[in-house]
Amino acid sequence: MMGKSPVYSLLDELLWYGKSETPILSVTGVQEAKVTTGFSFKPLWLRLEVAQKRLIDELEQLKTDSRPVAETLGTWAKEDEHANLISESQKRRALEKLLRDQLAEIEHALRRKDQGTYGLCDNCGQPIDLGRLEALPQANLCLNCKARQAKNASDSINKRRKEV
Repeated sequence: MMGKSPVYSLLDELLWYGKSETPILSVTGVQEAKVTTGFSFKPLWLRLEVAQKRLIDELEQLKTDSRPVAETLGTWAKEDEHANLISESQKRRALEKLLRDQLAEIEHALRRKDQGTYGLCDNCGQPIDLGRLEALPQANLCLNCKARQAKNASDSINKRRKEV
């Protein structure tokens, strides 16, 4: 690492890939990160901020559009109307959970931006492939760690199936 101490600030120094003498990511502060090819994270951060606003708006709209099932049904509802309203309520709750989960991922990525660690894997600390970040700006794991996570989840499911 060109004589640098192994302990250094991400904001002040260069991240180096393995033993290569070629920097793959230079970080010049919390607000600006550039890969040596000139790639800037700013468009990705903008996409995250736009997605964050959209998700917040969608969640607010869900709250505005939803009324409690009991209020909607009244006392004279037919069974099929009751079943339909309950089904719609369950779908709305599932959609709300999905939107909240997506919002949490985006907010996590934006916090990492503010901390100066955006683009680094949460698990191993290695840089996340730029193609992955362009496709999924909220990605928080490199492909190796994501594959390992998926394999562990699959192994866990298969183990539970065998136990049943």
